Amino acid sequence: MKLTLGFSPCPNDTYIFEAMVHGLIDTEGLEFDYFMADVEELNQQAFRGLTDITKMSCHAYSFAAGNYLILDSGSALGYKNGPLLTARRKMTDEEISVSRIAIPGKYTTANLLFSLAWPDAVNKTEYLFSGIVDAVLDGRADAGLIIHETRFTYQEKGLIKLADMGQFWEELTGLPIPLGLIAVHRRIPFEIAQKVNRVIRRSLEYAGRRSDAISGFIEENAREMEKSVIESHIRLYVNEFTAGLGQTGRKAICTLYGKGREKGVVPEMPEKIFLEA
Repeated sequence: MKLTLGFSPCPNDTYIFEAMVHGLIDTEGLEFDYFMADVEELNQQAFRGLTDITKMSCHAYSFAAGNYLILDSGSALGYKNGPLLTARRKMTDEEISVSRIAIPGKYTTANLLFSLAWPDAVNKTEYLFSGIVDAVLDGRADAGLIIHETRFTYQEKGLIKLADMGQFWEELTGLPIPLGLIAVHRRIPFEIAQKVNRVIRRSLEYAGRRSDAISGFIEENAREMEKSVIESHIRLYVNEFTAGLGQTGRKAICTLYGKGREKGVVPEMPEKIFLEA
């Protein structure tokens, strides 16, 4: 059976999916017609229900939950790895609330967390995540929410950190921050969806056994990142929750949606959102 699969070119995703899309492991008879795109583009595809298996922002999932179930493997959760609010100078909370904020997409978890922390800050403009630093530097935005590899390079570009959205979340809930997840379309038969979950975990385990964490596939899709940044990226976003959400991971995701509902930025969710074992 051939399934469509969408994920980002970021090192944590290519690290996870390389073995399964290139047939380096037992895929239990499944084949994958894969493509890579920025997470906000993946979110938009998910809203239209176009992809069988897809990476998407945890925030975006709340708008696509009618079509998708969250898989246990492949997600990006963790501690101390949240989005950062950056600027050229220090700013007060009041200043942030009335400033022009560059965000990496309306439906990103970064934007949801920022909305929880600064609900009055509504002057936001969407940019490709890799263009946010430049938008702040050249004055198109007063502050910017940065994610992915820009977390490792913003200081050398001349920006400072105003707030760590992961720290905000952890202090609020004591839970890991749910950033991204892997979801399977509800049209996929349950037994096939279970296979997908097993194959993702097997692909992740294969990557962990490699002597060199950075393969050619990861490096060629890493937007010309230095190897040290690629390694840091993988270490930050691939962890115990990637192998399996567990009770803590599921609680973190459900809590995110509960907090979002309280603020009116997350819609009503279906009763069942996780693929059960």
